[in-house]
Amino acid sequence: MIPIRDENPHLRTPYMTYILLAAIVGTWVFVQGAGLDERSLITSICSLGMIPGELTAQVPVGYRLPIAEGVGCVIDDEPINWLTPITSMFLHGGWAHLLGNVLFFWVFANNIEDSMGRFRFLVFYLICGLAAAVAHVILSPASPIPTVGASGAISGVMGAYLVLYPRVRVHMLFIFIFLIRIIPLPAWVVLLWWFALQVLTGLPELAQVDRQLSGGVAVWAHVGGFLAGVILVKPFENEALVRERNSVRRALHPGHP
Repeated sequence: MIPIRDENPHLRTPYMTYILLAAIVGTWVFVQGAGLDERSLITSICSLGMIPGELTAQVPVGYRLPIAEGVGCVIDDEPINWLTPITSMFLHGGWAHLLGNVLFFWVFANNIEDSMGRFRFLVFYLICGLAAAVAHVILSPASPIPTVGASGAISGVMGAYLVLYPRVRVHMLFIFIFLIRIIPLPAWVVLLWWFALQVLTGLPELAQVDRQLSGGVAVWAHVGGFLAGVILVKPFENEALVRERNSVRRALHPGHP
């Protein structure tokens, strides 16, 4: 199921959401070459992606991880490595990765910005992304695999949405073979289903003896970001904005909670 839109109008133009989207897409186009050149894409991921084993020094300097034929990521001890938990939030591994994150961000972020204010939302977003990075490093401290993507920070936005607007309806695109439907569901159903899927997907990783070899999607980063959003949303929310938004939403959608 894919979120298309929600029944939760924003009252103010979500400029910070637009700026973050522009930064994410701009990084993909101008830094990563829009994925059109494999070497440039791999270079950006190796240089600016977060490598847990590099931060923890559990992978020796000079270790080379093959990424493609004749190309690999080499572990180093450059000072920029400490910035990769931030820089990795704006990088992606491909078009599908980028578009999926952009879609989830587009559906949920404007309402959270509208409930916090622009600057608070930016700080909240970055903290959730860092919490996601910490969760991934804790679970895979010796991994030499670069981690990229905005999904950890976006997971925090989704966690915040669960707390603030659990009963708002989210329109989900459902595709099964030739059956295509748009189904409105309460946000709590959508978000808890998504969270449960992340946990269930990540459980086999916990059973691995050698987590250095774990790869694929960093689902525990998603879990960490989501929980950070659930915990931090109340300190970051602007209660007056939330009350105003709820009043307007109920007026526009009478009969819905």
